[in-house]
Amino acid sequence: MLILIIPISVANGIGSQYLNAWFLNKHGVKSTAIITSDIETTSTLNDQYIHNYEAIVRKQDGKYVSTYFSSTFATVYPIENAIHIPRMGKTFPVKYIVGYEKNMVILYNEYEEGQKLRRYEKQAPIISARMKYEADKTNKEFIEGYIAALKAYTEVYQDDNSEKYNRLIKELHQELDRLK
Repeated sequence: MLILIIPISVANGIGSQYLNAWFLNKHGVKSTAIITSDIETTSTLNDQYIHNYEAIVRKQDGKYVSTYFSSTFATVYPIENAIHIPRMGKTFPVKYIVGYEKNMVILYNEYEEGQKLRRYEKQAPIISARMKYEADKTNKEFIEGYIAALKAYTEVYQDDNSEKYNRLIKELHQELDRLK
């Protein structure tokens, strides 16, 4: 029995946060929350100070309930190896189970900061591909890489950059045709 307890407790310590995030996202009720307090502790994890947060979660009846969490145990969806906590005082989307609103998952990708981060992550390959292309405009591999990065962005986002990127894709295709 003791042989099972140790691995299960280790797995619980590592995976329970991720299982909770998945469960709340799958079965929870969508709402909003606001962080009302952000206190930096003297403790650190991976050379970053741990923060204790207080927040209020809007219930289905429109009333708010208080909750608290820490940067080490925050439940964030999508599940990834990073903890993204919204700024204090800003409303952000969450999900919770009715009756236990204090246990919430932060829907980071649906929040303004999360969307900006995802957009930036999609633009990073464009910047890299553009630099390679500008260094050698006759390299077919660099042109094709630049086109692929632009297409990956425009497939996900339709914004002010999309129109400009679509024109650039056409120009790059024409340049590829001239090089053949």
